[in-house]
Amino acid sequence: MSDERKAREEIIEKYRPEVERFSAYIPWLTEKCNIDVSQNYTPEGGRTIQFPVYDSTLLRFVKEMDQSIFIDKNYPYVYSRYGVKTLQDEFRLIDQVQIMNISVLGGIMSRYIIGGRTKGRLWSEGVQNGVFLKALEKARELIEFWSHEGQK
Repeated sequence: MSDERKAREEIIEKYRPEVERFSAYIPWLTEKCNIDVSQNYTPEGGRTIQFPVYDSTLLRFVKEMDQSIFIDKNYPYVYSRYGVKTLQDEFRLIDQVQIMNISVLGGIMSRYIIGGRTKGRLWSEGVQNGVFLKALEKARELIEFWSHEGQK
């Protein structure tokens, strides 16, 4: 077995359980794409600070994602290495990801998950703009393709 094939199989083994788990969110992400999944709560009297209230599925997704293999605290490196500055750049990079650099998908999602800890709007943005959906669909596509390819 070649080193590349062995490395690919290790990646598949490492990522498959996470991809399968997060694939359960794909229908919800598809449904919520282009929709704001947060609302501002204003207490009665309106004299205190407004704060966002998030969809419960979004909060569950964020919590699970935050503890997954996809989270990369060094995600800014992915953005600088690949020259990602805009949403279109993120989509372009997602389209280019191959099985051997599947961790790039985690770098992109990490920007939204980790960044959302201090800028909560990023969690909603990741759903609304379709980044989470596109990244998870790409991860599932890669794992499914290479899992079957390895059986040949």
